[in-house]
Amino acid sequence: MQVIRQTNLQLPAFKRGFHLITPFIEAAIPEWPDRGLLHVFILHTSAGLTINENADPSVLHDYEHVFNRLVPENDPGYTHTDEGPDDMPAHIKATLVGSSVSCPIADRGLLLGTWQGIYLCEFRNRAAGRKLVLSVWS
Repeated sequence: MQVIRQTNLQLPAFKRGFHLITPFIEAAIPEWPDRGLLHVFILHTSAGLTINENADPSVLHDYEHVFNRLVPENDPGYTHTDEGPDDMPAHIKATLVGSSVSCPIADRGLLLGTWQGIYLCEFRNRAAGRKLVLSVWS
């Protein structure tokens, strides 16, 4: 396998939460190979990426609920607090979900399951647009 294309993608600023970014990724790759692999990497430490449910919006609310219970803001044990109460929790949450996802390519497009989508997991309250690196392997 070899990299046939590597593209940088600047996402718009999103509010805190889980945001479907599959359409942004699909639009950023003008020519898909017949088959291969897409690797998506985020260039930030307070947001992450995941592939998950894209049919029922209540799932996104539940993700936010669970992550906030697992990693609360204003924990007195945090020592990295200079950038606000959401910063250290954002780093921990990003570690839990990870900084990259991979997806097979088939028939010149992403081979996602019926209910799957690629999500930006934005863990900061006020973040600028996030930068992604898209690598297409064939």
